[in-house]
Amino acid sequence: MEPGDTPLLLKRVDPARNMNRFYHLSVEPTLFGGFAVRRTWGRVGTWGRTRLDLFADVTLALAHQQKIAAQKHRRGYCPQ
Repeated sequence: MEPGDTPLLLKRVDPARNMNRFYHLSVEPTLFGGFAVRRTWGRVGTWGRTRLDLFADVTLALAHQQKIAAQKHRRGYCPQ
């Protein structure tokens, strides 16, 4: 499994609460031989915020990505 092959785009839309959010997760290689889980989130139509979590091994990075995705699914985000 290649790190770039697993981007996830999750959305949460609730018109009654004026909620239109996105959450993007991807695993990317770093310049120093490790891997990073890039998280970008915010309101649809904006650049959002970004955070990188660094890992030495791709399997750890993919496991972290799946853990975050499971948390977001529990909070009402759906894959797009």
